[in-house]
Amino acid sequence: MTSSAGSAIAAASAALERIEHDGRSGIFIEVLPRSEVLAAAAVVDRRVAAGEHLPLAGRTLAVKGNIDVAGRRTTAGCPSYGDIPVESAVTVRALEAAGAVVVAITNLDQFATGLVGTRSPYGICPNSQWPGLISGGSSSGSGVAVASGLVDLALGTDTAGSGRVPAAANGIVGLKPTRGRCSVSGVVPACRSLDCVSFFGSSVSDVALAARIAAAAADAPVDVWRRWPPAAIPVEDEAPIRLGVPSADQLFFDGDAFGAERFAHAVDALVGALQFAGPNVQVVDIDLEPFLETAALLYGGAFVAERYAAVGPFIAAGSPDIDPIVHSVIAASEHVAGWEVFRDVGELQRLRRESEPTWDAADVFVVPTVPRVPTLAEVAADPLGVNAMLGTYTNFVNLLDLTALTVPVGPGSLSGPPTSITLIGPAWSDDLLVSLCSSVS
Repeated sequence: MTSSAGSAIAAASAALERIEHDGRSGIFIEVLPRSEVLAAAAVVDRRVAAGEHLPLAGRTLAVKGNIDVAGRRTTAGCPSYGDIPVESAVTVRALEAAGAVVVAITNLDQFATGLVGTRSPYGICPNSQWPGLISGGSSSGSGVAVASGLVDLALGTDTAGSGRVPAAANGIVGLKPTRGRCSVSGVVPACRSLDCVSFFGSSVSDVALAARIAAAAADAPVDVWRRWPPAAIPVEDEAPIRLGVPSADQLFFDGDAFGAERFAHAVDALVGALQFAGPNVQVVDIDLEPFLETAALLYGGAFVAERYAAVGPFIAAGSPDIDPIVHSVIAASEHVAGWEVFRDVGELQRLRRESEPTWDAADVFVVPTVPRVPTLAEVAADPLGVNAMLGTYTNFVNLLDLTALTVPVGPGSLSGPPTSITLIGPAWSDDLLVSLCSSVS
């Protein structure tokens, strides 16, 4: 990340030059005019010169195209959709107030519907380093912008895994905070009751800082889904960290012959890093089955109808720039019956009860972020099947009100990104996940 000691103007100018030099299509919906970017950066430099402490001064920021940026159309990946907001989303304003400078609006799977990075009339978002592999979605452009070194930080959203899958596909860090911790005012909803703003960066400390700043921001307008943490519970310093690991027979790598071995090595590396850093780590077995069953509810049940509540009437109007896969997913959900919704609410409650004993045995648990990173050709051949595969370890998190932090472990290779793991904990365990993952990234 750009040093906060450098000027915001210099950082913003360098970011714009990197974006221009990169030149790949599909990463951005819009790069902001140089004059606007440098004017915003100049304000930051003046504030710093006047003695203000701005923790994000000198940092550049890209914003997913379903999050409001003042004066730019919020298309959500659909050129005929959206308005030009007078003010930015709450989270964007919070990061700008802390010194970050917005330089670009990033591409996404349209209406945040997908985990692949290919469902956009603005083009397929390329992987940052591994041509032929997907970039991950729906926050594809945000993940690629950070992984390519074009910006320091990027905002995404995460309903089914969109703040984690792009991190895995591009070898970076992705944080999905506790649902409601950060305001979603000014965000085009996918599933309003589940949506989170997510954070991408090159290190855990970067995303943690951005999330803390966003979480402290007051709502204006009020986000009715916003929540505040309960009173802190004292923790015994000497208590071991209980790290849950699923049994090998519950893990799925979609035909990747080396997936299980890479995950096992990543867990060993995590445990080793934690022990080196100081905490006493106790590895415990957990039952992943209720979590996997929950994941299947998100798209395989009635919960998908909430996507129709968000943008269904626009989809039904038949704009020609709606992605056909996105159209098929959202339009079909119009016909979900009311009784099906209540059936699945009851099923989710059953699975929530079945999963609760996990937290009696473990403080956090670790899973592969994705079974594997597929190719663009595979997505083209089976768009829905590949998308479902990518959500194996991500879809259940918001449904069960959990928080998650994705980190790369070890180096990538010529053929693909580093092994990516995700630590998952109960709601409001954000700081615990950050403290644990800081030792590996």
